[in-house]
Amino acid sequence: MATGIEMHDGSSGDQVFHVERRGIDYVPENERWATPRNIGALWGGSAINVEYFIYGALLMGFGFSFYTALSIIIIGNLSYFFLGLASLQGPETGTTAFTVSRAPFGSHGSRLVAFFNWITQIGFETEGLILIVGAAIVLCQMAGIHVSSTLKVVFIILAAAIQAVVPYLGHATMVKVLRALIIPFAAIFVLLTFYDIKHGSANFSGSGYANWELYTAGLAFTFALSGLGWTEVGNDYTRYVPRDASKKAIVGWIFVGTAIPEISMMVLGAATFTFLSSKGQVAAWNGANPFEALHGQHFIPSWVVAIFLIFAIVQLFGINSLDLYSSGVSLQAMGLRLQRYQAVVLDSFIACGLTIWAMFQSTFSLYMKEFVGVIIVWIAPWFGILITDWIMRKYRYNAAELQRTDKDGLYYVGSTGINWNAIVAFVAGLVTATIAFSKAPPPVNLPFHWMTPISNHFGGACAATPVNGICTAGWYGGADFSVPTGIIIAGLVYFLLERATGNVARQVTRQKELEPNL
Repeated sequence: MATGIEMHDGSSGDQVFHVERRGIDYVPENERWATPRNIGALWGGSAINVEYFIYGALLMGFGFSFYTALSIIIIGNLSYFFLGLASLQGPETGTTAFTVSRAPFGSHGSRLVAFFNWITQIGFETEGLILIVGAAIVLCQMAGIHVSSTLKVVFIILAAAIQAVVPYLGHATMVKVLRALIIPFAAIFVLLTFYDIKHGSANFSGSGYANWELYTAGLAFTFALSGLGWTEVGNDYTRYVPRDASKKAIVGWIFVGTAIPEISMMVLGAATFTFLSSKGQVAAWNGANPFEALHGQHFIPSWVVAIFLIFAIVQLFGINSLDLYSSGVSLQAMGLRLQRYQAVVLDSFIACGLTIWAMFQSTFSLYMKEFVGVIIVWIAPWFGILITDWIMRKYRYNAAELQRTDKDGLYYVGSTGINWNAIVAFVAGLVTATIAFSKAPPPVNLPFHWMTPISNHFGGACAATPVNGICTAGWYGGADFSVPTGIIIAGLVYFLLERATGNVARQVTRQKELEPNL
């Protein structure tokens, strides 16, 4: 019998196409079957992703020229280095991200940030379902089938049921499926690249309204939907990597498996926008269903569009498995007494209901812009605190103590189990990220957007008097500093409070007593 990842893809406790019973509990060393390369392949399978194709087109909708969008895409995807850093605690602790968060936030304080993550993962699941149903609708339209409101709801319910299958089975199954998706989806995107080369224009100039504020808002948009937006789930997957695995290899494989393919996907979407950017197509990209932009155009043959949409549906089911898996373990980290697979089923019902609401009450681009704001203002400060705490502890945690929530546990702080230093730092980061956030929409004919004291500091305003809340002449000035502000302020406040109170230092001393041989 062959051995190793090629035949097994899991341990005795996590087998392919069997329900994984493990939730946020510790993964023993003898069940750490994954390698850094396996984790890179998992992320690679998720990064060759039609969602990023759509993100690239949405970014162009801000009004950028192709080369300006290209620079934003490259810089923004460097944030996958953050994901690599936020995946290094998993091998050390053998547990999930928001169990690790018990160290800085306290055994009970971590439930707050676990709740934020649960909301975020539900949002990503809803995004995926919207796109799955959108692709199905366009396929029906191409076949001459009228899609009524009732049929849309049926599609949503079926999609929600199907998407739960892979995360219900668990980690090893997701690795197997997502790795298997890499080659076929790379092939369809190569085919689409042919039409981009044939019809696209690198000299596309955009609307002419792009400026520094929109540029920084585009960077924040890309940061949030690339590396930064995944940091809160990194350890959920690396917990199956042995403790002695190379940290450089983990960061390197994750970065290569994510940044390079996502840059390619977003550039492909941006290039497609350059020749599918007539008035009708722009409205579709910014409308309820961005796949409508591919329907009715004459540049890409209908058979290619049909294959692309079919592949997109299959792939989106695979991508949503990551979100559902992490939302499930986040529910457990919040203290709910559910098995991991039971949490997946619950979250599928919730995502189904939210998708029905979003499909009839919003547009996809507006949903994503609102969602990006939610992501940035909490993930940036959480990441800053996590990394600061990790450095202050000299990169070590006690895995057994992270599993404890009783008053005698190492990470139970004070009388409540809440580390108020982390909570105060988190709120400080959240507030400063919010006031440094500029919700910049595409520059014309969309609702008046939110400017704050910091984002408005450089004179951000509408170039003309808004009419009924609509800017008709584009924005100038202003800037978005939400990502660096959230990370730096939260990390700095946490560091100063911990130095003043000595909480981390006391825990490090006690940890040495618990682990005298390390």
